[in-house]
Amino acid sequence: MVIIGMMSYPPESANEMGKRFLESSAIPSYMTLKGPYVYSDLGGGIKIIALYEFDQSKLKEAEEVVLNRYAKYFGVPGFTYSVQPWLEIKEALKLIGLG
Repeated sequence: MVIIGMMSYPPESANEMGKRFLESSAIPSYMTLKGPYVYSDLGGGIKIIALYEFDQSKLKEAEEVVLNRYAKYFGVPGFTYSVQPWLEIKEALKLIGLG
């Protein structure tokens, strides 16, 4: 299972975002982080995406970890975010009795 985290902020907030990023703590050993990956959208600001992989049995704990990481950016002008848990297809098939 993964949680896909996305952030967006204007270029004017890049320094503050960078400072807060450097203060981020490590993720727990039951999670694997892919990224974060950064994209600058002409006229649309800076966008970041990260994938947090973990076993489905740790969903509640993983969501808490990710949400706490993103809460550190609250107050940065223009900061927005989205945190979405996604199932692997084999997990989704199990939910409908096909796995």
